[in-house]
Amino acid sequence: MEKKYILALDQGTSSSRAIIFDKNQKILGIEQVEFKQHYPQVGHVEHNPHEIWETQFLTAKTLITKLQIKPEEIAGIGITNQRETTILWNKYTCEPIYNAIVWQDKRTSEYCKQLKNEGLEEYISNNTGLKIDSYFSATKINWILNNVEGARESAEKGDLLFGTVDSWLIWKLTGGKLHITDYSNASRTMIYNIKSLEWDKFILEKLDIPEKMLPQVRNSSEIYGKTAVELFGTEIPIAGIAGDQQAALFGQQCFHPGEAKNTYGTGCFMLMNTGENIIKSKSGLLSTIAWGLNGKVTYALEGSVFIAGAAIKWLRDGLKIIKSAKETQAMAEDAKSNEGVYFVPAFSGLGAPYWDMDARGAILGLTQGIDERHIVRAVLESLAYQTRDILEAMTNDSGINLKELNIDGGAGVNDFLLQFQSNILNTDVIRPIIVETTALGAAYLAGIATGFWSAKQLEETREIESKFSPEIDDESREKLYLGWKDAVRKTMS
Repeated sequence: MEKKYILALDQGTSSSRAIIFDKNQKILGIEQVEFKQHYPQVGHVEHNPHEIWETQFLTAKTLITKLQIKPEEIAGIGITNQRETTILWNKYTCEPIYNAIVWQDKRTSEYCKQLKNEGLEEYISNNTGLKIDSYFSATKINWILNNVEGARESAEKGDLLFGTVDSWLIWKLTGGKLHITDYSNASRTMIYNIKSLEWDKFILEKLDIPEKMLPQVRNSSEIYGKTAVELFGTEIPIAGIAGDQQAALFGQQCFHPGEAKNTYGTGCFMLMNTGENIIKSKSGLLSTIAWGLNGKVTYALEGSVFIAGAAIKWLRDGLKIIKSAKETQAMAEDAKSNEGVYFVPAFSGLGAPYWDMDARGAILGLTQGIDERHIVRAVLESLAYQTRDILEAMTNDSGINLKELNIDGGAGVNDFLLQFQSNILNTDVIRPIIVETTALGAAYLAGIATGFWSAKQLEETREIESKFSPEIDDESREKLYLGWKDAVRKTMS
C-alpha cells in the first residue's frame, strides 16, 4: 500500500500530542490529551509513566481514526519528548518501579552540591557538555536506586531498565523488544560522554549507576524497529527520535553551522548548530548533541532564558493589566516607544550570561507619564534583550556569526516582538508557516530514515510565513541595548 503519511508523537511536560503530516509537509490533524502533574513534596515533580504512555497512544489512535487513515499508509513514526525526565522499570514485568521524575524536579539539589564539592564539575562539564544540576537525569537515577526498596539489587542483577521518555515509549510501542535512545536524549542525561559517544564509565562509577540498565544509543534518524501489531493492527516503522529542543532545531531546518532557533515558551530555549565541533562555552551555555544522522553527530550550543512567556502571564494574572496575551501587540505598538522604561524579569534570578541567582525582577525608568502600555512594551522588549544576551554569548563562544534567527513557540505570533527582536539583533528573524516545529522535526527525522523525504527536498520546499528585517540604525540599537544592560546591573546582587 502507498505510504502517504508520517505520524509524529510529541510527548510534552503537560500533555501528549499526535500530529499527522502528508507528503507536502502539511498538517492533516492534531490530537492532544493533558495528563496529571504530581507534586508529592515541595520541589518534587512527578508523572505517572502509565499515564504518559496511555495518553500518547490514545492521541495516535484517536487521530488515525478521526482522519480515517489506514495505519498501513503511515510510512513511519517520529518521536520527540520532554527531555531529562527519568523512568525506571522492570524489564520482565514492564512495570515502572517509581513515578517518572520530571526535569523540573529539585529533590537532588543537595546531592548535586555534594558532587561539586567532590570536584566533579570540571570532568562532567568537559565530557558531557553539561553542568552538575538536578535538571539532568543522572542524579534522578541515583535517587530512585537509593530510595525505592529493592531497586539497587534489581539494577545490579540486570532486571531494571532506565530510560528517558523516548525510551519508555519505544519499549511500549515495540512490546518490550527495543531498549534504545538517540544521541540527543542521551546527551541530556549527564552520564553520556559526548566526545567518545558512549556512556561514561567514570561518571557511572561515581554516581553508582550500573551500566547494564542503560539503553543502546542510536542515530536520531534510522529505522529502529516496528510497532507491535496489536497496537495499530499492522507494524509501523519507528524511524526518528529527538529531544524536544533538538527536534525544534531540526524542524526549523537549522541543518548548517551558525543556524539557530529560539523557542519563546514559558522560558526561551535557544540552540545554535555548531556542526562537527563541540564548543565549550565560557559564558555558562551548554554543549549538547543536536542529532545523529547517517552515522555522523552534529553538536549544538544551548542557552536558556528562565522567564519569557511567564512574564506575559504575570501581566495577565499578577498585575491584571491585560486579559489575554493577544492584547500585548496592540498595546506595545500604541506606546510608540519604551520612554526609557526597562523590565528585568529576574523572578528566579538571572541565567546566562549573568548567572546571578540572587538577582530579583524590577521595572526601572518610571515617571508619571508611564502607563500600562509602556509596561507591556517593556515586558515584550525584555524577551528580545535576553535573546540578544544569549546569542551574543553563543557568537563569542563559537566565533560563528548568526545568519538569521528562526523562531517558534507561543509568543512567536506577536509581530511587535519579532520586529523588535530583529531590530535589537540587527539580523533577520524568520517565522515558518508551520510553527509546530518540534513535531515537524520528529517527522522529518522519520521521513528521512524511511525515504519518505530527503534532506535536500526539505530544504528546497521550506515555507516561510513572515520575515522581519531590522528597521532601526546602529546608534538607536546600541542605545536601547546599553539601557538594558544598565537595568540588569541594577537588579544584580
